[in-house]
Amino acid sequence: MRSDDVLAVFDVGKTNIKLSAVDAGGRVLETLSLANPVREGPPWRHHDLAAIRAWLFDGLGALARRHALAGFVPAGHGSGGVLVWDDPDMGGDGAALPMIDYEQPLPEEVRRAYATLAGPFFDRGSALMHGATHQARQLFWMEREAPQAVASARWYLGIPQYWAWVMSGVAVSEASVLGAQSHLWNVPERRWAAIVPARGWGRLMPPFARAWERVGSIRPALAARHGLPPALAVFAGGHDSSVNFYRYQAAGLREATVISTGTWIVGLSGTTPLEMLDEHRGMTCNSDVFGAPLGGVLSMGGREYAAIAGPDAPQVPVAVETAARLAARGTMALPSFGDSDSLFPGSAGRGRILGEPPATAAERKALAVLYCALLTAECLAALGPGREVVLDGSFVREPLYPALVGAFAPGRRVRFSLDAYGVAAGAALLAGHGARTEPVPVDLSEPGALPPVFTAYAQRWRAAVHRDAPAPAGS
Repeated sequence: MRSDDVLAVFDVGKTNIKLSAVDAGGRVLETLSLANPVREGPPWRHHDLAAIRAWLFDGLGALARRHALAGFVPAGHGSGGVLVWDDPDMGGDGAALPMIDYEQPLPEEVRRAYATLAGPFFDRGSALMHGATHQARQLFWMEREAPQAVASARWYLGIPQYWAWVMSGVAVSEASVLGAQSHLWNVPERRWAAIVPARGWGRLMPPFARAWERVGSIRPALAARHGLPPALAVFAGGHDSSVNFYRYQAAGLREATVISTGTWIVGLSGTTPLEMLDEHRGMTCNSDVFGAPLGGVLSMGGREYAAIAGPDAPQVPVAVETAARLAARGTMALPSFGDSDSLFPGSAGRGRILGEPPATAAERKALAVLYCALLTAECLAALGPGREVVLDGSFVREPLYPALVGAFAPGRRVRFSLDAYGVAAGAALLAGHGARTEPVPVDLSEPGALPPVFTAYAQRWRAAVHRDAPAPAGS
């Protein structure tokens, strides 16, 4: 790609979808967004691929009228896959079966049967998570529910590769998507998990491409129908968090631990020893876009934040004085308020407020920010002692959050990026990977110092969490 090229980046999140025009240096020029549409069954709750496809091509046509688009780079979360036919236009979206919403509860018989097949931790890359999370578990459910459709299908594709296939007609597999708790790929050994040959799924898995590889050009009929450049390059794309992590790799920050925040707090580190990964504490073995292992940790911070802050959280930033008042009087939120244990085994659904409860909406928001900063510090501790830390995502727009993380994680250099489009920037940088000769610039800020009341508060919170932990099974 040339330095003046513009890329269309398609970022499929669980909650929202973004289509951005991004220059080759990672600067976002324009973004369109859509709430990710979900339909109820049958046969299960699923994402509306046909509606997304119509929106995508309308958006691409609009962007092409305003920008000289040279390429298309897809990114997406790792907890979904699409079983497809040979032809991307069959059935309107090419899908042999609807794409399962990973928060759809599993039938009990599917859950039990899959648990006996999932294999050891490094085959899975994670614990067995909630709902229909994990591409392998979704494919297993499809196989039980609609065996003929699975037998007749041609490929099973992660979300970014599905959209690359829709655009180009070329099917590929990609390491960072498969290494995002798909349960299909053993990241450390760089091989298919044992469940793939055991179930005969190898025939559904296309050849590999690197996230930055051009897999083809836009299909001529699509270019003509939607007014798109006929030479528009289509790239393989990758897992959203790994693509965001690549942005810092491209900047030369290869030793940094990156914490991205939103619906999930996602921590990734290339320096975490594999033996530190504990599947019972929300830890994962991910893959970067180069196929190398990344220590990971997951906490559903966005949902936890919402549960504590409530629906009436004020828009104004949390005042340091409000948070300090809560800290001084010992008001604490203890895990976990959602249906996931994350770093605290046995805590799901047991979240509670310790001490004098927050009295106002401003105090509830302050408590939510304190709690999420403490979760972040626990994620950092789980990933090891790496000194360099980068925070990004929606939480850093709250000015107190990065400063609290710095206070709760002493001995580390905490910086943060206010760029709201890290995935889009990373994806655009992928397109120039092969030609890059020097690190790309990244704008990072340092949080300010906070009074010692917060350090003491973190110590008391950790002691309370330890006291509150349920006894091990059988004790």
